Amino acid sequence: MAAITLYNYELEDSCYRVRLLLKMLGLEYTTFAVDMVPGNEHKSPPMLALNPLGEIPILTDGELTLYGAEAIMTYLAGAYDTSGTWLPKQPSHLGQVMQWLAFSAGPLKAAMTARQVSLFGLPGDFETLKAQSRKAFRIMDDHMTLRQIDAKDWFVGDGPTLADLTLFPAFALSRDYGIDHDEFPALRIWIRRFRALPGFITMPGIPDYH
Repeated sequence: MAAITLYNYELEDSCYRVRLLLKMLGLEYTTFAVDMVPGNEHKSPPMLALNPLGEIPILTDGELTLYGAEAIMTYLAGAYDTSGTWLPKQPSHLGQVMQWLAFSAGPLKAAMTARQVSLFGLPGDFETLKAQSRKAFRIMDDHMTLRQIDAKDWFVGDGPTLADLTLFPAFALSRDYGIDHDEFPALRIWIRRFRALPGFITMPGIPDYH
């Protein structure tokens, strides 16, 4: 097996998504710590050589270099999840998983940015980002409300997939910037269930709801 290296900042939620999947897949990897705040190291020339967008996470696996959490997670699940759990083979389920991965890279991006503005003082219109975050969470909560009516526990299919993993941190960490989870009861149930999965690891800001 090729050596996997994750370029990582511990408090960045997309890095957490990749760490979480690596742990749940039982993969060994090396961490390269990136001083994102306050060092802005992800914008340095060596990091830009790996990702010209100047963002983390970045993952290397042998000769392969990937950036973008959604791309990295899709690769890891395809390459190392022999059970087909995280990236299902059934076309309808696979399509739905990819739909939620696109959602996490699109509308849900506001939630990740709102947290960075609030915690790290990065530039952005915080109130607009917070409103956009609530709108994205409402779409997710409505989806899971209907799923729970149908006795389904996960976003896609009958078990956890990359759809759940990619969506989990953005909502779970949203109390960091003042969004009350009581507004989204179906998501509260869902993240409690996600936390109970084998291999789950937490990070600062993730509620336990004990």
